[in-house]
Amino acid sequence: MTPSDPTPAPPAHSREICDGCGRQAILHDMQGNEFCDSCQQMATIVRDNGPLLHRICTLIHAPFHPAHNADAGGNPSPCSANAPLELPEVMDAVRYRTRDRELNTWYVSVSELQGNPVEIFASTAFDRDHHLQSRISNLTTITRLVSLILRHVFLGEVLNLEKTIKQLRRSSRQQNDLPDMLVKVLSRYASPAETLTDDLVEDHDDIG
Repeated sequence: MTPSDPTPAPPAHSREICDGCGRQAILHDMQGNEFCDSCQQMATIVRDNGPLLHRICTLIHAPFHPAHNADAGGNPSPCSANAPLELPEVMDAVRYRTRDRELNTWYVSVSELQGNPVEIFASTAFDRDHHLQSRISNLTTITRLVSLILRHVFLGEVLNLEKTIKQLRRSSRQQNDLPDMLVKVLSRYASPAETLTDDLVEDHDDIG
């Protein structure tokens, strides 16, 4: 590749929706959120430069709502109020073994932070069993959405439709399983909205 050649774009399958701008990009984790390069840089500036942002907004007469809590120097910080806690790289976890009605063995692992559950995972030794694929995808959907709620409750992570769709998409194990169908429906309400596919048709009940 010569110096004049443009940098090739990453393959579409390696890109996901940025929690900030909503565009497809290679994402970086930041306190439970996933940002593209630009949004990560902006988020870092907002997080680390509250006093500077306040001064600049004052100079250009832009709206700025500093948090009620100030930093140690008494300076306003836009992100100090209700700031989400950082999710550490390593957490304590407790694993539980349980069985379903058909006596299949399942393992449920709960990650804890300061004694609170913040993530939950489930697995089985039969995850390659074709007959269990639908049940596994449904269970994965439940645990991913529950983990999202737990991080919101105990860490203050922001919930939105795009994050919900992202967790549903990651739960799908095969085309047209339950999480895949939910993604197709809910994506219509996301921004930018996705159009209906051939196998998704609006069905309006008659109310008479």
